[in-house]
Parts: sequence; structure tokens; C-alpha cells
Amino acid sequence: MSSLEHTHTNPRRIHAQAIKTATTDRSLLNTLITLYSKSNLLSDALNLFRTIPSPNVVSWTALISAYSNSLLSLHHFVSMLRHPTLPNQRTLASLLKTCASLPSLCFGLQLHSLSIKLSLSAQPFTASALVSFYCKTHFPYEGCKVLDEMSERDEVCYSTVIGGLAQNAKPIEALEYFANMRRFDLMSNMYSVSGAFSAVSELAALEQCRIIHGHAVVVGLDLNVIVGSALIDGYGKCGLVVEARRVFDELKPWLNLIGWNSMMAAYAQQGDKGAVIELFGLMEGGGLVPDAYSFLAVLTVFYNAGLAEEVERWLTSMKVDYGLEPWIEHYTCLVGALGRVGRLVDAEKIALAMPFEPDAAVWRVLLSTCAYHGEADMAWKMSKRLLELDQNDDSAYVIVANVFAAVGRMDEVKEVRKLMKDRRVRKEGGRSWIEVHGQVHIFLAGDQTHGRTDEIYTKLAELMEEIEKLGYVPVWDEILHEVKEREKREALWYHSEKLALAYGVLSGAAPPGKALRIVKNLRICRDCHEAFKYFSRVVEREILVRDVNRYHRFLDGSCTCGDYW
Repeated sequence: MSSLEHTHTNPRRIHAQAIKTATTDRSLLNTLITLYSKSNLLSDALNLFRTIPSPNVVSWTALISAYSNSLLSLHHFVSMLRHPTLPNQRTLASLLKTCASLPSLCFGLQLHSLSIKLSLSAQPFTASALVSFYCKTHFPYEGCKVLDEMSERDEVCYSTVIGGLAQNAKPIEALEYFANMRRFDLMSNMYSVSGAFSAVSELAALEQCRIIHGHAVVVGLDLNVIVGSALIDGYGKCGLVVEARRVFDELKPWLNLIGWNSMMAAYAQQGDKGAVIELFGLMEGGGLVPDAYSFLAVLTVFYNAGLAEEVERWLTSMKVDYGLEPWIEHYTCLVGALGRVGRLVDAEKIALAMPFEPDAAVWRVLLSTCAYHGEADMAWKMSKRLLELDQNDDSAYVIVANVFAAVGRMDEVKEVRKLMKDRRVRKEGGRSWIEVHGQVHIFLAGDQTHGRTDEIYTKLAELMEEIEKLGYVPVWDEILHEVKEREKREALWYHSEKLALAYGVLSGAAPPGKALRIVKNLRICRDCHEAFKYFSRVVEREILVRDVNRYHRFLDGSCTCGDYW
């Protein structure tokens, strides 16, 4: 079939031969439809299809696949049903891929229903496409249900579920399915392993990252570029930039831009501006052209360092020298950097003048910088803008109430609290987790559910007493509600990250000389940040806390963030 292989580049030649010889072989015409579509000659594919006297399911599937990712694909399918011709699993797989990319949830659900009626929903191609469809339309649990109902599950469906769960912020479930896949002795592929690394990245679960790295080495995937890039990202987000760099250096000759950006992002999260700029230069020297993600790493590191002029310079260079249009995330870095150095009016002007409608992240970063500088009136203004987007955003109320409290404007504090109460808005609960011997332990504020709760609270009380002897003073304005001093003290004591730390110390989460690592779902509060500086002195070791914004490295009573985050 060498002639058909040649038609991949020039399908018209073999079509002309078929016309000359009066060939009416339907299988050849079906193949030609596919070849035309691969050459992006869609009108030729459609015209050819119309010459087939009795198109079968393969003919229709070839036409539907030719127009994949467009509404015409769905229109052709409706015509197919009216013909009438029933789909096979490859037809449904192509259609579901289209529904995921458009996206068209309603049509996809109808396809799922049809696949059940035709007993095709558990077939490999259909099931894998259904899993992908649900994950890409942000219904990962429905994708899991499809997989669970399959009589014979394969590594393709598993890798789709693992990646889908990881991309939909379900990292623990993603790792559970990865473990199940291994339990059923199914072969790992680059997608399942990279999906597992994505899950580990979100959890910052160091031991799990090392375990999966070991697995990648055993199955021979450690030198795969996709897996390697995910591993760099995983180690970077676990705070192990040295290990990330080791993997990066091993794979450097083969890495694409994604791998380089992952390494720069890891350094940016640590606030290492020298390393980010060095990598940026090496990347260009190696012939790779920086993209928007490359610049986001650069802007992030200068934003975290509070270097507003550098952020302005690099953003200008991105547009002028590289011809790249900044995203809203790039402008958010500039707004935050200007706000941090006290240029609040300039920051607001940028937010209003940028070619995007400001989102919640933009107003929140402006609100936070107003709070940092004690600018209560402007903070209230930013809070209102944030609430216009979502009146249930608890941060808008909490931050501005704390600003008013800090400057002694208690009437406004009461007004904010009343507004919050009237709208039935509750402050989002803090969650922190720590990995101990490969198992992730999650804590809520005031958590009483852990099996060693009594020991944890006893250890935390000991630690709090020790840091008070060293001079720790609670930051009271982190408490929103008017309560008695003892209740305030307990409310601050039992924040989730403090409980996680107490358990880490109690359980020997890290050997002597190694850092304790904690991850938090929200911004670390000022009281915990202050306490952790003292904790690092009491436990005589480094403590790493990754909050929603960045890494905080506490050592010998100070933090690498310079008390701004």
C-alpha cells in the first residue's frame, strides 16, 4: 500500500488514478476521505463522500473525523442517523473528542446515552473518549464512573482519568487511580506517569514524587521528555529545586520549552531571581524562543522580590522585543509589584487600562497591597470591586476588616462584619497538609479528627510556650470576630498549619537536619507567619511552607519572603 502512503502528501493523485480506472471500491474511497482531511482538503473530502452510492459507517466516520473539532462534525453525524446508519465506537470517539473541544456538554451527554443503548459505552475507544470528554468538561468523577463500569480496563483509560483528575484539582484521587492501575498490573505510559507527577505537584508531596520518580526509572520512562518535564515541575513545586535542576540538566539536550519553563517556574516560586534570569539567557542561547510562560516566570520572581521597575522593564520587553501579547496574569504581576512598593494609584491605573477586564485576582492583589500599606479607604474601594465580581468572596471582607481594625476604625469593621453576616458569607476554612512516611495528613483549623489529636495539641501547646519565651507576640487582628482574649488565643493557636507542624515534629516527618514541609490551601496568615519564624528557632531546622502564593522558607527566625506575600 505504498501508493496510499504517498497520497498522504498528495491524495489528489491517487484519486485521479481511481477515476481513470473507474474504481468504485468503497474502502479505497473511505481511505481517500481520510487522506484528504489529513491534507486539510476538507471540501475535496466532502465532495468525494457525496459520490459514494451507499456510504457505510466507515464512510460516515471518515467524514465526521475530517470535520472534527467543529460543529460540522456534529451536523454530519445527525445526517448519518437520518440516513439511517448507526455509529460504531470509532464514530463516537471522534464525536466525543469534538464535544470536549468545542465544548458541547449537552451533545456529549446525548452521545453517552446513545452509546449505552448501543452497548458501546464500555468498549475501549468509546470509554476512553467518554473519560476524556468528562475530564475536559470538568466532570472528572463522571469519567471515573465510566472507567469503573468497564469490564476490561486498559492503560489508556487509566492515564486519561489520572490526568483528568490532576487537571481538575483532584490530586489525591488521581494518585489513588494511579495506584489502582499498578495494582491491576497495567503498564504505565508517559501520560499516566506525567499525570501522577501533576497530582504530586499540587500536593507538594515529596515522598510520593520520589516514589513515582523511582517507578519511572524502573519502567524506562525517566528519560521521556514529557515525563521529565512533569518531574521537573513536581520536584520544583515540592520545593526541591536542586533535585529539579538535576533532572533538568540530565534531560537538557532534549527538553522543549515546557521543560525550561518548568525549571524557571520552580526557581521563581523560591524567589531566586538570579537563577531565573540565568536560565532565560541559556534558553535563548540554545535556540529556544521564550513564550508567555517564560516571561510569567520572570515577572513572578521580580514581583515576589518587590522589584517593580524590573517587572515594568520585562513586561515592556515582552511586548516590544519579542512581539508577545501579555496575558492578564502578566499584568497582575505588574499591579502587585507596583502596589507592593506603594505605587497604589499607578497600580490601579494599570488594572483599569490593561486590555482585559480585571478579574478577581487583580483586585485581590491590589486589596492585599492596600492592606500591607494600611491604606484603609483604598482597600475598601478594592474590596467593593472584588465583591462586584463575587459577593461571596470571603477574602474581600476579611482583608478589609483587618485593615480597618489595624487603623482603629471599628465602626467600619462592624459594618463589614454585618454585611458578611447578612449575605451569609463564611470565611473559607484553612487546610494544611504534611507528608509523613509517604502518607499525606490533612488538617483543618481547629481539627479534632486526627487519630493522634491529643498528642498533637499537647505538642503544639509546648511549641507555643517555647516561642512565647523567645518573644513571639500574637497578631490579634487576624481574628475577625469579637471574642474574649482566651478564645482569640485558641483561635490563633489552632490554625491548620500550626497543627500540621506539631504533627510533623511529633511524628518525625523529616530526619534531623532536613526541612519540615507543609502545604496550605490559602495565604498563610500574618500570625502564623510570625509564629513560624520563631518555630524555626525552637525546632532548630528549616521549615518550608507553600501557601497559595509562594514558598516561605523559615530558618533561624526569618523568612525568605521578607515578610511580604
